[in-house]
Amino acid sequence: MSQPPSRKQILLKRHRRNKRVGLLVGLLLLIGVGVLLAWWLPLLLAVLAWVAHEAWFADHLFYSPKDDYQYRFSPDAEQLGVCLDGERLLIDPSSGLAPDVTLVLAIRVKSTWLGRFLDPCVELSGVENPDRQVFERGVNGLRYLNLSGLAPALGAGELRVRGRFCRLQGAPTLWALNQPDYKTQRVMVIAPHADDAELAAFGLYSQAVETWIVTLTAGEIEAEHYRHMGMSRAQASRIKGRLRAWDSIAVPRWAGVPEAHCVQLGYFCLQLPAMQATPDQPIASREADLADIRPFRQFNPFPLPADRDGLPTWNNLLADLRALLLKARPEVIVLPHPVLDPHPDHICSQQAVLEALQGLEWQPTVLLGYANHLHDNDRWPMGDSGAGITLPPLFDDSRLLTPYCLSLSLEQQQDKAMALGMMHDLQPRPPFKRRVRRWLQRLLAGRSKSPYGENEFFRKAVRRHELFWRL
Repeated sequence: MSQPPSRKQILLKRHRRNKRVGLLVGLLLLIGVGVLLAWWLPLLLAVLAWVAHEAWFADHLFYSPKDDYQYRFSPDAEQLGVCLDGERLLIDPSSGLAPDVTLVLAIRVKSTWLGRFLDPCVELSGVENPDRQVFERGVNGLRYLNLSGLAPALGAGELRVRGRFCRLQGAPTLWALNQPDYKTQRVMVIAPHADDAELAAFGLYSQAVETWIVTLTAGEIEAEHYRHMGMSRAQASRIKGRLRAWDSIAVPRWAGVPEAHCVQLGYFCLQLPAMQATPDQPIASREADLADIRPFRQFNPFPLPADRDGLPTWNNLLADLRALLLKARPEVIVLPHPVLDPHPDHICSQQAVLEALQGLEWQPTVLLGYANHLHDNDRWPMGDSGAGITLPPLFDDSRLLTPYCLSLSLEQQQDKAMALGMMHDLQPRPPFKRRVRRWLQRLLAGRSKSPYGENEFFRKAVRRHELFWRL
């Protein structure tokens, strides 16, 4: 059964349509230049236009940088008095801040003319490890800085805030959110695919007193890397699924998670929506020529309900999840955010957990949502590896939100990078065109390469923060 297109698919379709129209108009203009001026001039202009596009206009940004982000925080968010005295951010002396409190600073950011070509950022200094949080080129609107981890410097009046390729305007607003230390509780991370748990929550699950990692799909599709080794489409898909199944069990050991707490359910990638639509009907893999999930469950430490028939059905998925929830009894469940993360498997993973919890004798204390993908901005979190994570673009304040931010030391970030480096899906080199684009962006747009790897997720995920949302 075909699924309705997601919001992100609609935005991508519109972006590609606009791009085709732009290319057609540009081609007509180049032909006109060649006829009226010189035959070689269109060739030169076409090369320059392509270079400019790759360096400055290739980001998938499906909104105007002039739009205000719109957030409405939950009532337990405390608004504190702050002001900017030059570059110093001063807080009301009577405000007491815990070192690990989640701090969010709202302020208007306006790009300079250079900020249309070089990423505008806000530099946070006066601390042992200065931070640089990046926004969209041409930004001109309300944005939300993440000051989590900087409470001691802020309380001492030592924190400095300065725009680079941008100016800070108006009076800032600071929110403080005190939340429990979730690291002291039993944590279960729901990963739609191998590597989602590490991307979103390696820092959290590596420090929790007890952790379970549950991966829902084998992630077996899009196995072109293995087809280049001479395998057929089905063979390549199967070996990719087996490798990612192994990753989902083995890589958490790097963080000290026992093998007995790592489970791979082996359902098929991008088939969860179809399974949900027809709960009792098995939905086979798109590429692996398989309708049995058991080949991808061979590394599991104990049997699960669906092992009896191996059928990839929604009802089997719910039975597996219920068995795991009762066995692990997690106090904190970390899973994809239902609004921020648009990936269809991520949406269905969250919905499957909620459905499995209905009527179950064990209920968690809290659900924490994460976003490894966005509808509107493929580059978020913007900026370099090691930088802070700003709040993502959001333009609908109808939903109350409660961010929870965990700060990671440099050593913890490096451990996270090594865990991601073990994931087979992040190891192949990016396509040649993407490598050329990254090189042009480093040369002309001042962007830096991640020291940890070529895949974009090394830049996006290895940061000084992990950002979650209490659901």
